[in-house]
Amino acid sequence: MNPDIEAIEQVVRDAEELQSDVAGFTGLLTEEVSLVNFTGIRLRGRDQVEKVMAEALRTPLKDVLTRNELLDVTFLRPDVALAGLTKHVNDGRTGALTFVLVKDDGTWRIALAQTTPVVTS
Repeated sequence: MNPDIEAIEQVVRDAEELQSDVAGFTGLLTEEVSLVNFTGIRLRGRDQVEKVMAEALRTPLKDVLTRNELLDVTFLRPDVALAGLTKHVNDGRTGALTFVLVKDDGTWRIALAQTTPVVTS
């Protein structure tokens, strides 16, 4: 298997496993990350994500857990990849999750994470 795809799959697994670990999760991000959460709140930069995540984990949001299902990986350049995922929330919601990942010094990090709610009728 392609070692870059394996590394990206590991980032996806780590993002899921570290969703309640502020330092661990933010370590997966680039310094200038852009993150748009399920409710449309946009965060910019690792420091802001760290602050907002720490605050959220002191509320009932700490009990909202997700599972990430990786659907595909497209390489835009050898050091930039687009990952399409489905986010499954333990309260029954589903989201279309997109990661843009960049490879820097051999390590893949999330530069953009955006979740769009999937509405079923």
